[in-house]
Amino acid sequence: MTRLSALKLSLILASSWSVCAIAQDAPQEPQTDDGAAIIVTGTRAVGMQAADSAAPVQVFSQEALSHVGQPNLNQALTQMVPSFTAQTQGTDMSNFSLSARLRGLSPNHTLVMVNGKRRHGSAILQVIAGPFQGSAAPSIDLIPPDAVSRIEVLQDGAAAVYGTDAIAGAINLILKDQSEGGTFKVTGGQYYNSEGELFSASGNVGFKLGEDGYFNLTAFHRRQSYTSTGTGQVTMADIDGNPYVNMAGTYPGQFGSTNNYYDPAWAGLDLNGINGGQAKSQLNLLFYNMGYDFGGVELYSFGDVSRRVGYAKQGYRPPNRICASATDLSTCFGDTGTFGMVPQQKVEQKEYSFTVGAKGEFGEGWNYDLSTTYGYDQNKIWTIESAHRALWIESYQSSLLPGSTVTPNTVTDAYDGGFKLSQLTNTLDIRKEFDVGMAAPLTLAFGGEYRRDTYEIVAGDFAATYKEGVQSFPGYKDVDAGKHSRSSKAGYINLIATPVDGWTVDLAGRYEDYSDFGDTKIGKITTRYDFSDAFAIRGTASTGFRAPTLAESFYSTVNVGPTSAVLQLPAGSPAAMLLGFNALKPEKSTNFSAGIVLRPIPRLAITIDGYYIKIKNRISATASLPAIQGGLPVAGAEDILAAIASTGLVLDTGLQTLGVASFTNLIDTETYGIDFAARYPIALDFGKLDLSLTANYNKTKITDNKNPTLFSTVSESYIEDASPEYKVVAGVNFSSGPFSANLRQTFYGKTSVLVRSALSAAALNGQSQERDGVVKATGITDLEMGYDFTDNVTFSIGANNLFDKRPEKPKLLTGVTVLPGQSPYENGTTTWNSYYGHGAYGSAGGYYYARIDFKF
Repeated sequence: MTRLSALKLSLILASSWSVCAIAQDAPQEPQTDDGAAIIVTGTRAVGMQAADSAAPVQVFSQEALSHVGQPNLNQALTQMVPSFTAQTQGTDMSNFSLSARLRGLSPNHTLVMVNGKRRHGSAILQVIAGPFQGSAAPSIDLIPPDAVSRIEVLQDGAAAVYGTDAIAGAINLILKDQSEGGTFKVTGGQYYNSEGELFSASGNVGFKLGEDGYFNLTAFHRRQSYTSTGTGQVTMADIDGNPYVNMAGTYPGQFGSTNNYYDPAWAGLDLNGINGGQAKSQLNLLFYNMGYDFGGVELYSFGDVSRRVGYAKQGYRPPNRICASATDLSTCFGDTGTFGMVPQQKVEQKEYSFTVGAKGEFGEGWNYDLSTTYGYDQNKIWTIESAHRALWIESYQSSLLPGSTVTPNTVTDAYDGGFKLSQLTNTLDIRKEFDVGMAAPLTLAFGGEYRRDTYEIVAGDFAATYKEGVQSFPGYKDVDAGKHSRSSKAGYINLIATPVDGWTVDLAGRYEDYSDFGDTKIGKITTRYDFSDAFAIRGTASTGFRAPTLAESFYSTVNVGPTSAVLQLPAGSPAAMLLGFNALKPEKSTNFSAGIVLRPIPRLAITIDGYYIKIKNRISATASLPAIQGGLPVAGAEDILAAIASTGLVLDTGLQTLGVASFTNLIDTETYGIDFAARYPIALDFGKLDLSLTANYNKTKITDNKNPTLFSTVSESYIEDASPEYKVVAGVNFSSGPFSANLRQTFYGKTSVLVRSALSAAALNGQSQERDGVVKATGITDLEMGYDFTDNVTFSIGANNLFDKRPEKPKLLTGVTVLPGQSPYENGTTTWNSYYGHGAYGSAGGYYYARIDFKF
């Protein structure tokens, strides 16, 4: 079998027994019940437990993180946090920076921290239309699970505490700080259809530095192969028997269209697996965490370095695409006239970050933490296994001139350019407790932050930028390239008081000043009252602020498909201003939440929290505003065509769809929902049983659309309907002696986006161009079983999406006129037999895996 498979598993098992022979007994790590963990997120009070927090904070231990099949933190959190939705599959560049969201908001609305310090964002901006569009958030995937001791998820607005980006909440990843022992694990897996083969190896080890220091190091390697989004062989029966295709417009045996996926001339071509889904990639990274206590002063540092190389399949180009004459295959480049072509996008990502700091005490009880963090992310992009159609035609025509010695040729690879992002953050935090006669000391905390961000688009080479560029990606031209920067300063003050036993009040205020947007003041009040050990209430009111990322403000390119092109116009650029896309402004938010904490019987903990989030001037990406559909100009689209012409770009010929998109502040939204969490561990005579139930209901509505023409109904659907309204996770964790089983059942609500046919209004014969693309509500089952062969070696097997559930497929249109080169699908896709990609659980289906864990 082409499966991961017997050979690799044999190697894994063989290595396990080898290590067993030399392993020494290692102490088992103590596990902390939920609620008893000491937290550092969402409060500046010392010694706070999660169960006593005034804000809803969920804590996930190293043990909980270890029971996830795919070794990345995005997958771990999406399986454990009901309000967390991870991007399962990207398009083009987004394959290499999968994002995640809290409470149905943008990934840009969740702050990601490591050891309480802000993590730098991604240089990759998500620009392809979808619910994650606009994300430039930190890539959690670049943090290895084995480096993490625990994760604290603050599900509450925290911009007044931590600054911009924390409108939906914050995720704080606490790194391991063990000074001895270690772990090593090997994981192998793949999807049920034998695609997406994955292999990873990860090791963590701790060392003692002198008498009072530690150095903890994690090394991680992962490689994974392609998945495909559409499969199948196009046959004459598929085409001739298809009542939706008007065969009067086709040319059997001829080649009348350069972009015809549904022409009988292509019948018999084996197109199985040609459409790219998950990219092929290899990731290597090192993460370290260290500290040394000099007696009253602790110096610390942590950071990482990573490199990823990936290959993403692009849209299939039919046989006559790279030809001097579309009707004469002898004029085609190479063998493209026989099968066609599937270009690939190659990405090389280099990323690193480091933090250095000192913390300690001065004077009488004054505590300080002074730190500097620097993060850098660079992505270089190539198009390979492609061809430059314009250069081929020019070369071919030159070869036909009398006396010419030119041999027709063209380039197959081109450097498209790339991105660079850096972030420098300096912070100072000071804290002191005062005895002022209340039930507990008053905590005073204050501090400041200085941050400098840079973002750069690097231009591509000649082949990538000449005319329309090579097939599948035109490259970043001089008009796109540029380096941009800004700085910001912030100061905050925080008071935490306990006026009487059981009552906590937390007040925070923050001032921020940006070099490009001016200043703002935001605040927060959080309170909790414990009526008894069994019942408490809590609530929060806050305001927030988010400045647009530099990528949102300045990103510029042309997003192309085999038959389409969409110009991404930087908001505020001359071309964008012609259409009313003004320069971006900051967002402002108002958050309210209220909840209860229940402990009705011993060991049973229940939390219920409701929330309301209002965002003004929300930054969102538009769907494509069409200028050409079905190969015909759209009525009333003269301004769009003028904006395109003003850029001076040369576009591919034969496009069926042409449009523009940008980022805007055109909408105000409100989001409301409820978070529920309950856990009940049971001690059995023959083992332990841990039951958990978590759930989230979430709904976002657009309360004001300032320009429905620019921010269309399709754009609105990404905001309102692309996230499931509910997600329920039921978990059963059982262990008895050396055996353990972890069963998880996740129920996702329906998701939908408004899809638009690429056909012209005339071809649709009076039908609407827009329809709901629905992914139905579904239950997903995950199961893992493990066995401890010794105290040091555990073998586990499992499956995510055990019953191989997949989203719905786009429907074929009925009663329409489809000509060669046009898509008969309701969403205009040119991918044969694909699944919708906006489902919350992904389109690749079931995934199974095996893992060996060693402790030493």
